[in-house]
This record gives sequence, structure tokens and C-alpha cells, in this order.
Amino acid sequence: GSTINYGSFGTKAEIDCGQGKSLNVGGSNNKLTVTGTCASISVGGADNTIAVNRVDGELSVVGLNNRVTYQTGDPTINDTGSGNQISKR
Repeated sequence: GSTINYGSFGTKAEIDCGQGKSLNVGGSNNKLTVTGTCASISVGGADNTIAVNRVDGELSVVGLNNRVTYQTGDPTINDTGSGNQISKR
């Protein structure tokens, strides 16, 4: 699959992982809705709110004060940042 790199600041956007793309999120203060099935997700940056439909592989959060929720999937969660919230909704 391919990788989607998102590095904006202060935006609201919808991102489609399609059938197994990977997603890298940088930047800060973004509100993102992620559709489709992500192979893996990596979140850097700060103060991002990310609502994910499905992630199957690794969900890695290395930034600060990010809030990530996912609906389905059974990802391996790595939270090496600070003040992050990761939950299944």
C-alpha cells in the first residue's frame, strides 16, 4: 500500500485510507476524520483530534496532547508521547 502524509496546521479534513494505506499525521490543531481501513497510523505533532474508522496494524502516537479514537480493528498501540488519549469508541 501507499502512505498518506498529512502535515497541516489548524485544519479540519477527511482522509481516506481506502483499503490499507498507511497514515502519517504531523502538524497540530487538526480535526481529522479518517475513513476506510488504515494499515497503520503514526501521529506526531500536537493537539490533533483524530477519529479513525479502522486501523489494523500499528497505532503509534509520539506527539503531545493528541486525541485518537478508532471504531474497529485491533491495533498494536504505542504511545510514546505525552498527554495523549487513545481509545476505542
